[in-house]
Amino acid sequence: MEQLFFTRFLNQYFGGFAARLLSALGAHPVSAGEKTQYLFTYNPAAPISNFFAMELLVVGILVVLFLWARARISVDNPGPMQHIFELTEQFIDGQSEEIIGHHSSHFTPFLVALGLFILISNLIGLIPGFESPTATPTVPLGLAIVAWLYYHFHGIKKQGPVKYAKHFVGPMPILAPLMIPIEIISHIARMMSLTIRLYANIFAGDLVTLVFFSLIPIGIPVIFLGLHLFVSLLQAYIFVLLATVYLAGAVAEEH
Repeated sequence: MEQLFFTRFLNQYFGGFAARLLSALGAHPVSAGEKTQYLFTYNPAAPISNFFAMELLVVGILVVLFLWARARISVDNPGPMQHIFELTEQFIDGQSEEIIGHHSSHFTPFLVALGLFILISNLIGLIPGFESPTATPTVPLGLAIVAWLYYHFHGIKKQGPVKYAKHFVGPMPILAPLMIPIEIISHIARMMSLTIRLYANIFAGDLVTLVFFSLIPIGIPVIFLGLHLFVSLLQAYIFVLLATVYLAGAVAEEH
């Protein structure tokens, strides 16, 4: 796979460090196109992949935006960026309160950060020379795992391990041998659903936009850019909405 400009930059200056770190974590160096029996591998010529470089870039963009907005916070004369962040926070906080309840405010920072990361990751592929990290299945899977661990952690924290485990047993102990496998599969399916939905939509959007740009470079691709923008917003919203619903089920007093 061809390296993006930003990926080449990172590999040039940080590739050696990344290779040593991956080796220390147990990854095996495998050249591009080489067959291997190992699952955890890296390309020694380019240990930093495009999707990871794009993730770092998205994190950097968000950190800069947060710092910039914080430095310009004003009660009397708020700027456009402050309005955007405030509206985003109020929207997600209001949605969380409706779904989870009045104790949902301390989940808002995580949900806002999750939503903004997904949104910027979806949109960055519209810029020539960049690609959406969420169009690579590894990134949506990682986000789904983070959301999955987050709601289970808070479910255990709120309910206690014993009471939370009873959720998997079902309403009647006699049904436990049936309910436990069903509940485990159900929770794993949530993670896979979040992954596949985000990956498939963004990958398809990037592919369709690229095809029409290559066939008809003027006029019509603008329509698909607008469609891709809408899909990016929608998928970020759906991911956060589902994470909120799963979180509500985990911290509810009664299941």
